[in-house]
Amino acid sequence: MSIALVAGLGNPGREYESTRHNLGWIVLDALARQRSLAWKRETRFQVETARWELPERTLILAKPQSFMNDSGRPLRQLASFYKVPTTSIIIAYDDIAIDLGLVKISVSGSAGGHNGVASALEHLADGFSRYRLGVGPKLPPQMDIKDFVLGSFTLDQRHLLNQKLDRLVAGLELLISEGPDRAMNQLNRRDKHETDQT
Repeated sequence: MSIALVAGLGNPGREYESTRHNLGWIVLDALARQRSLAWKRETRFQVETARWELPERTLILAKPQSFMNDSGRPLRQLASFYKVPTTSIIIAYDDIAIDLGLVKISVSGSAGGHNGVASALEHLADGFSRYRLGVGPKLPPQMDIKDFVLGSFTLDQRHLLNQKLDRLVAGLELLISEGPDRAMNQLNRRDKHETDQT
């Protein structure tokens, strides 16, 4: 049976729990809750994992416990141990170029200034699916990017996120079940339509 890896990026520590940079973890935690999956700390890989057994394959959900800048190293160790090819890896992470509540899927490109993605590219090479979770727009515009992503969601943003969380989880499940091409076709087009309506 094949194994696929679904990773969420974030920073460990209570002070980072509700920050924009941890949205990948927030969505992965919500998926684990919905599927009644238990997290287990794997110290040897510096990662927390949850195992999801599907009829056709096993999914390993993973939250690297290294800091964001070093996310790729534990993911590479985990992928190597389970013999998961890069094309069978999905990484969910925050993206300031996308509005909060929206999502885009891609399978190539630069890190876009995201240190966690840069680390994944360094250690895994390109070819993994990217589940890009919007946290934008960056307001105020002159705010430093690091301060923005390490800042907490406002009350209004938390309310919006709570409204959208089920849809963000459903989109991730679509990517898992249908693959990037079909998921991209549905989700990227839908999000463009939603943006046009606002």
